[in-house]
Amino acid sequence: MAGIPQDVWYAGGLRFQCTQCGDCCSGAEGYVWVNQAEIDAMASRVGMTTADFESAYVKRVGVRRSLKERPGGDCVLLDETTRKCRAYEDRPRQCRTWPFWDSNLSSPEAWAEAAEACPGCNKGNLVPLETIVEQASKIRI
Repeated sequence: MAGIPQDVWYAGGLRFQCTQCGDCCSGAEGYVWVNQAEIDAMASRVGMTTADFESAYVKRVGVRRSLKERPGGDCVLLDETTRKCRAYEDRPRQCRTWPFWDSNLSSPEAWAEAAEACPGCNKGNLVPLETIVEQASKIRI
């Protein structure tokens, strides 16, 4: 396991199973950063042209792009009735890597705080260290 840290507090892995509850897609306002490949995939998933998808669901933030939010912070792709992501299978990397973000892995206390907001943390199968490190390397939050 060259390159995989063995001295981190979560070296034995962490339990996580997405419940698709929508909690990580709602609440406090923020940004869900997206790139062109992600926009293209989500547009296809929801049956829209890329141009129409971008016009309806993407905003510019400086030189970057983020998914828009409804008033109150809900992601525009969060179905208001089912509380499921309309593009779940093609959701952005930022969403795919939750909860294995540096900010949540920084300490057991940070993980516990994430778990308070996310019913999938500490549930389900054990996610091995290698997978956690691979997910965390995809995005820095």
